[in-house]
Amino acid sequence: MIDNQNLEVLQTPGAVFHLFGATGDLARRKLFPAIYSLYHEGKLSEDFAVVGVARRPRTNEEFRDDLYQSIQQFCRYKIKDENEWARFIEHFEYKSLDINDVNGFRELRQQTESLEERFNIPGNRLFYLALAPELFGSVSSNLQKGGMLDSKGWHRLVIEKPFGYDLESAEQLNKQIRQVFEEEEIFRIDHYLGKEMVQNIEVIRFANAFFEPLWNNKHIANVQITLSETVGVEDRGGYYDHAGALRDMGQNHMLQLLTMIAMEPPSRLHAEDVRDEKVKVLRSLRPFRSAEEVRDNVVRGQYVAGSLRGKKLPGYREEDKVNPNSNTETYFAARVFVDNFRWAGVPFYIRTGKHLPVKTTEVVIEFKSMPATVYLGQKHNLEPNLLVIRVNPMEGIYVKLNAKRPGTESDIHPFAMDFCQSCLIGINSPEAYERLIHDAARGDSTYFTRWDEVAAAWSFVDYIAEVWKQGAGDLRQYPAGSWGPKEAHKLLEQDGFHWWPVNGQEEDDVVWEVSI
Repeated sequence: MIDNQNLEVLQTPGAVFHLFGATGDLARRKLFPAIYSLYHEGKLSEDFAVVGVARRPRTNEEFRDDLYQSIQQFCRYKIKDENEWARFIEHFEYKSLDINDVNGFRELRQQTESLEERFNIPGNRLFYLALAPELFGSVSSNLQKGGMLDSKGWHRLVIEKPFGYDLESAEQLNKQIRQVFEEEEIFRIDHYLGKEMVQNIEVIRFANAFFEPLWNNKHIANVQITLSETVGVEDRGGYYDHAGALRDMGQNHMLQLLTMIAMEPPSRLHAEDVRDEKVKVLRSLRPFRSAEEVRDNVVRGQYVAGSLRGKKLPGYREEDKVNPNSNTETYFAARVFVDNFRWAGVPFYIRTGKHLPVKTTEVVIEFKSMPATVYLGQKHNLEPNLLVIRVNPMEGIYVKLNAKRPGTESDIHPFAMDFCQSCLIGINSPEAYERLIHDAARGDSTYFTRWDEVAAAWSFVDYIAEVWKQGAGDLRQYPAGSWGPKEAHKLLEQDGFHWWPVNGQEEDDVVWEVSI
């Protein structure tokens, strides 16, 4: 069991946090609970303030009531100490603001300066834009015009995905923001980089002597990355029908996971050194150069009516705010290659989709099989060794080995050693947004995406999207509740592989529990 009381606590420097979009769903479900958790754990001291900014009118009392409901419903810590809550809530104020009104930003400046004086904050200001991307440029400009960047302390801009719709729109958006903020002041959030096991990938790789020597094309047969969702588009039909799985998940989450698995060891544990290595991976991705290459290596699908656990599910074209003739993909799978010395020839298979049977994010490292012509391989069908990194919803590591079944002379069977971090008593793992807000306030940009990362990722996926625009003939249908189009399975079968089961060991595996 891990003793949380002995964990190192790094406090953020005093700052005023400006949350634009404070009445939105992201603020309610993620941002406010994250800030309360940081305060509860002592990572925020008393020299901070939060200004919730949105268009709709709210009094401070109404805003604080909303905040209370948010914490009680979504935070991993519930409000039990009324004295602590009273101290915490005093740091929150609300500002109704039209983001196109410069005078409103001047009023915001006065409100901010008053809070800085009240809580002895040295002019540090963080601006979190939980807004539509097309508003980033105008908000940045008005922050400058309204004097919000004239304080003595640091200024940082935190922005949510999607960062653009393609490379061209991303470049235009970046140009607008860079007229006001320097690159080192911009923190582009991909919340998957804040997840515990994603950040643990570096440690698993570089802190264990028996992994790093094997982490290459001499020993690894393939890598499989699965990010599956059981939900459909829900109430996001209007947005999703213009985005699709490739832009919504592929350009950011999927490629970020790939870079964490494939990157070289950084020369130093500095943010820029880590991000340099991730960019090198994206630049090493083998580009698709023809429509035929895209069709041979990428599968796109769209769910039709189906069922899951006895519940009937509608087809995508039947969803609210979705074009009934839509060709938007709700699923894609791809075979990609990282053309460098470490990974040459190793296929990376990635897949993501809506209305799949299981909600999970997992990375499977399949090692090369033992030779079938020597020793035990002559008599037994030895399965390949696996290392599985479970990111969500369960966190942990799963290692699959071959061993003799106890009590037999030569019955070899796959065994599993399963480290379930989520199962350990005493673990209350921080949410991704807690880590990322904490890092942004401390100026640690390690797990935020740099502009050249964004540009390289868009460059890779844009060609795929362009090919898909040319026709809908390659859009495959799959029943909601299934594992996607059969063509996605053929991608691996062509190479002699198959998708490994996710979210738990196979039924025949024996599990050796590992505890710490």
